[in-house]
Amino acid sequence: MSKGNVLTIAMVGTRGVPAAYGGFETAVEEVGKRLAERGHDVVVYTRGSESRDKEYLGMRVVHLPAMPVKQIETLSHTGLSALHLMARRRPDAAFVFNAANSPFLPLLRARGIPTALHMDGLEWRRSKWGPRGKAYYRWAEQFGVRTGDALIADAPGIADYYAHQFQVPTEMIRYGAPILDEVDEGRIDELGLTAKGYHLVVARFEPENHVLEIVDGYRRSTAALPLVVVGSAPYSSEYTQRIQQAAAGDERIRLVGGVYDQALLDALYFHALTYDHGHSVGGTNPSLLRAMGAGAAVIAFDVPFNREVLDGDGWFFTRPDDVATAFEAAEADAAVTRARGERAKDRARAAFRWNDVTDAYENLARRLAAGESVHRVARKARRSRQEW
Repeated sequence: MSKGNVLTIAMVGTRGVPAAYGGFETAVEEVGKRLAERGHDVVVYTRGSESRDKEYLGMRVVHLPAMPVKQIETLSHTGLSALHLMARRRPDAAFVFNAANSPFLPLLRARGIPTALHMDGLEWRRSKWGPRGKAYYRWAEQFGVRTGDALIADAPGIADYYAHQFQVPTEMIRYGAPILDEVDEGRIDELGLTAKGYHLVVARFEPENHVLEIVDGYRRSTAALPLVVVGSAPYSSEYTQRIQQAAAGDERIRLVGGVYDQALLDALYFHALTYDHGHSVGGTNPSLLRAMGAGAAVIAFDVPFNREVLDGDGWFFTRPDDVATAFEAAEADAAVTRARGERAKDRARAAFRWNDVTDAYENLARRLAAGESVHRVARKARRSRQEW
């Protein structure tokens, strides 16, 4: 338990730290280290890390295994983490990431651990999950609503979804944006690129990320600057083949595969004329924030999440023809496009600050530790019959 104003806070359900993957891991590292700097005792449950250190950036790190099978990797690790938490000194609050992990909330509740569940995006809409996976995620959403003490949404649209579907309140807590003010051109020289001389896509090759529509639209355009596509398909070889076929024979399109060198990725974001964002089922997307913080103008798939993050200041598409028009407009006046990128950076700097995000997590942890909970009003929540 806490001593004075110091809280013990557990962070569960991700790959943990050091962050080497997606938005959850980055959030755990950025928020966790700031909470530790403020004097809190932060314990992060981690799997698959090359490092076996028991401390990282002031956070305590607990390494536990996971079954290396896509469908149960996260669940197996979170289950072990929950059991470990139950057997140790009770923390003041636990943040559990990913609605799929909701089945373990009753274990934490039985131990008297106040728990906030980060709901993520609308995972059941992702094509990588088959019918059983989609059904599980829909069930896990409702179970999480009924069993958590607080629910975290990372975008207004996600908060609206839970209000509409379950009539329950959420804590709207964003991600932060890394701000890049200067990045040497040397790294993009390695790829034969020049500053503000290319368009960039960074995404997993999954249908809901609309990489195919971006490539198809670019091919239809008269754009002169190359399109650099960073990404691969962990689950869908058929979709990858369709992207490769769409790019075949067009020397302007460069499929470079996965890039896991963060310094190179930073350079690619920073020096791109446009960042082309097809994600459609998440909330506040970390890769979009990274592009904004790097000062890239954005061409984005037209969904409320993306419009809200950009405050409407971008080109938006739903069809390949829209993409073609956007690329041509971006190149027609590069000075105007660069100015749009600077406005995106200004918005990222003002609206997506990790210190503000940490304030929100710290405030929520204090309220949970003091006994605040939505469980009394949410424990019988049922999904609305009116589809979202």
